[in-house]
Amino acid sequence: MQASPGARYSRQLALPGFGPEAQQRLADARVLVIGAGGLGSSVIPALAAAGVGTIGIIDDDTVELSNLHRQLAHGLADVGRAKALSAAETVAAIDPAVTVNAVEARLTADNALELFADYDLVVDGSDNFPTRYLANDAAALTDIPLVWGAVSQFAGQAGVAWASRGPQYRDLFPAPPPPGSVLSCEAGGVLPTVVAVIGSIMAGEALKLITGVGRPLIGRVTTFDALTGGFRELAYAPDPDAAPITALVDYELFCGIRDTIDVDELAASLDGVTLIDVREPWEAEIASLPGSTLLPLGSIGSRLGEIDRSKPVVVYCHSGIRSASAVAMLGERDIPARSLVGGIDAWSRRIDPSVARY
Repeated sequence: MQASPGARYSRQLALPGFGPEAQQRLADARVLVIGAGGLGSSVIPALAAAGVGTIGIIDDDTVELSNLHRQLAHGLADVGRAKALSAAETVAAIDPAVTVNAVEARLTADNALELFADYDLVVDGSDNFPTRYLANDAAALTDIPLVWGAVSQFAGQAGVAWASRGPQYRDLFPAPPPPGSVLSCEAGGVLPTVVAVIGSIMAGEALKLITGVGRPLIGRVTTFDALTGGFRELAYAPDPDAAPITALVDYELFCGIRDTIDVDELAASLDGVTLIDVREPWEAEIASLPGSTLLPLGSIGSRLGEIDRSKPVVVYCHSGIRSASAVAMLGERDIPARSLVGGIDAWSRRIDPSVARY
């Protein structure tokens, strides 16, 4: 038996300042969620349960067994299925009256503006910097609010960007970090409850923006540290010197992704590349990749002649930070090179468990 809307939402309707008008705004709202992974798995069911009328889900990934400890919108039977479709079924189980638009694709500069134009609000639960900057810029160009969040290991953060009402994601993070300098969930791990906390904050911000209840996180970012159980808030303002956003760009190039190589690609082409290790000698004594040449970052500028340019050049370090700097330095000297994402740590975790970590 289907419960009446009044019974379903009675605990929301009883909230001070909420009431039937706010509930109707939720029913009329169209919300796009980018990513049906960890954060999306927390956001999407919360929006459906609260009564958001239309939910768009865009994700090009499939469910893996390693996802299930934190991506609670999916179950064991969903392994191998498209995350967008799995999350859509989760919404249907919560409330079949919710309209779900599942898009099995990746958000790109080619589809973002058209997609955003069909929604009132976007929630970015992606796990990579190119998509985060793309989401910010597309939201700015379409002038709709963007709720964003990110998690890593034991911590996470969330905020709201709305170009016509306050600062954007770019005002807080004007430039992306060097490729490989921020650990992915796969490389660094993530506490599942952190994902749930940040996802809940993001969903709450979306509900506040839709209903007009409360004060959204515009110009503020909330951070959570699960190891201490503490929250902090950081206020930030628009950058007066920031260039205006007038069009979408190549976000992989903007984030330096094209100058990188992951361990799987390197493993498949190891014999056909020139490997340069830019760590210090004591680090190389602990662990190194086979056939690599040791050129510490501080000396690489004076030892360019030692680099074999007859093959593609791949640079690595401990975690990818120094190698990204080396790639930029070599590029200025017309020596194309790629940085190993995650460095030798990533190699030891994914390719050769016998290689010592330090």
